[in-house]
Amino acid sequence: MNSILRTNQQPAQLTALMIGGAVTIFASVVFGISVGATGIGIADVWPSIAHTFGIAHGEPDPITSAILWQGRAPRAVLAIIVGAGLGVSGAVLQTLTRNPLADPYLLGVSSGASAGAVTVVLFGIALGSGLFALAMGAFVGSLIAFALVLLLVGRSMDNPLRVVLSGVAVSQFFAALTSLILMSNADADSTQAVVAWMLGSLASAGWPSVIFAAVVLTVLGSVIWLFSGALNALVFGRETARTLGIDSRKVTFLLFTLTALLTAAMVAVSGAIGFVGLISPHIARFLGARTHRWLLPTSALIGALFLVWADVVSRSVFSPQQIPVGVVTALIGVPVFAVILRRNAKGRS
Repeated sequence: MNSILRTNQQPAQLTALMIGGAVTIFASVVFGISVGATGIGIADVWPSIAHTFGIAHGEPDPITSAILWQGRAPRAVLAIIVGAGLGVSGAVLQTLTRNPLADPYLLGVSSGASAGAVTVVLFGIALGSGLFALAMGAFVGSLIAFALVLLLVGRSMDNPLRVVLSGVAVSQFFAALTSLILMSNADADSTQAVVAWMLGSLASAGWPSVIFAAVVLTVLGSVIWLFSGALNALVFGRETARTLGIDSRKVTFLLFTLTALLTAAMVAVSGAIGFVGLISPHIARFLGARTHRWLLPTSALIGALFLVWADVVSRSVFSPQQIPVGVVTALIGVPVFAVILRRNAKGRS
């Protein structure tokens, strides 16, 4: 058993996959920031990038640079970070719950975030100003929702069924609360703004939100990755993990908490973007990532690439009008997930 848990699936191929994926993401970002209501050729993107990073000394067009670095670049970078964070969260939760349908919003954090954001927007609670207040309200709401899940679960955190049911109950409660607040207090403009955020959007991305999300992903993602061995053991069940000297209850509690915090931060800066964390781990496993040492970073890479391209589609298909990126991920994610379910059904038959 120990040898199985330590075995890395096709490390050479997966390393090549990670490198190729990183290059693909960079190329996708360069292409993506050239797409929008104001057309910017890729040939015009490179001088601005080179000047920003000190590679070239010529002055690029100031209007082009403003469009790229104040609007499109932070949006593209945030898409990478949020996609990676959701991919990691989905992989961890699918392992902890032993449920292939688990996604990052299983613990009620998205519904809590929506309630927090709505409360800040409609009641003007002093958490800051503008978009920062919205993000902080969403983050606080996510943490309150997760705290309620912990309260319902009690000492049974290593019971996947109880965790799932508690998450569903809390999600329904906060969804109802959000609807009640909107119906009783919102006007047309605030309702439209809140609904657009709830559908998932990167339109408000700025460098402060990018830095916040990047720090959270780096810190929490690194800690989660350090528990790759424990996650490998938990795949075989709690009893197997205990025989290997792993305190499954403490480890499960810690990983649930880290995942909830990571998801809360991602939702706070982007709204609830569905299907990224659900399908990314499945695609990673299909590509050969079995142990969590590879599954976590591969899921992050796939989630990042998926969300970058979903954002490009959301900005370009109906340009100059933009649609919430969460709508695009759902439209793409549903058929992809249907294919995954069909393949899994054939594998078990």
